[in-house]
Amino acid sequence: MAVIPVELAGRPYQVHVGRGLLENAAEICGDFLRKTIVPVVADENARAHHGDRLDQSLSNAGHEIAWYDVAPGEGSKSWRELERLTDWLLAQGVERGDKVIALGGGVTGDLTGFACSILKRGCGFIQVPTTLLAQVDSSVGGKTAINTAAGKNLIGAFHQPSLVLADTDSLTTLPPREIGAGYAEVIKYGILGDAAFFDWCENHGGEVVALDEQALETAVSRSVETKARIVAEDERELTGRRALLNLGHTFGHALEAETGYSSALLHGEGVALGMVLAARYSARRDLLSLGDAERIAAAIGSAGLPTEISALGLDCDGARLADHMRHDKKMDAGTLPFILLRSIGAAFLDHDVSLDDASAFLDEQLQAH
Repeated sequence: MAVIPVELAGRPYQVHVGRGLLENAAEICGDFLRKTIVPVVADENARAHHGDRLDQSLSNAGHEIAWYDVAPGEGSKSWRELERLTDWLLAQGVERGDKVIALGGGVTGDLTGFACSILKRGCGFIQVPTTLLAQVDSSVGGKTAINTAAGKNLIGAFHQPSLVLADTDSLTTLPPREIGAGYAEVIKYGILGDAAFFDWCENHGGEVVALDEQALETAVSRSVETKARIVAEDERELTGRRALLNLGHTFGHALEAETGYSSALLHGEGVALGMVLAARYSARRDLLSLGDAERIAAAIGSAGLPTEISALGLDCDGARLADHMRHDKKMDAGTLPFILLRSIGAAFLDHDVSLDDASAFLDEQLQAH
């Protein structure tokens, strides 16, 4: 098991990574669980697969779980579900010093974290992510949000968890497509800032998606270490350092929006294709070698992730995709910064990208292959 500290001034916390953490949850949580009744907000599938393990651990320590079930899917990150959850937490008598447990993937963690950020002006929560994507990305760093008609994650808050338990045993119940979507966020850390880790991913990515125990713990731990370091440097995305974590997201979110945030394109798949597009666009602007751009595409494609827009069968043009980008929450004074690459492991924030040029590039990609 690995324990990674997230060093935030006055609010440090730990991320535990390894097998069997759910069976030992009560012991690891310790004094965070200060009442007999523990509120747990759980994705319905996560509860079905892992609820008994968590329940047994807490029961052995004299606790009882009050369950709140969340339907799987982005539809649960809504105003309506936020209202229902906060009303339920209030009915449970949750106090500011209490900790609410979030059991599930990114949707459950985002919804629970945002609810806790506003409940009585802020109470604590513990992330127990059960998907690879949530373990390496959304459970760490304190970004919480819901979706609206205007776009994804536009209503939210920075609210750090008190503890994260990333039990790699929970990943064995995921379908291969979900594992692949999570792996996109793993290789992202290598592409944006760690060439050596990208090399490791090229050599061991197949072992990660096959859920090899050692490769999986290494992938999750290295990813969390990188994110923890970046979050500690720029918690609220004020200096541009944390913005690098959005590599692939500008293109990816546009594709997700065009597919209606549906199962046609999972978030991790959108990020994977978005990173390929960011690399190719960087090469188009003579920032990155074409060889490096295609090396990135090959490494991503080898994990079974999409590398061509044409494979999505979209009925749109580049201008339509660029229009989705105009709703990106990173828009600043009418300008959208893009995360581009100078080399593998060297991402940077480019404030001089014209959306018209991005639109023309996307037209080329839509017609390619």
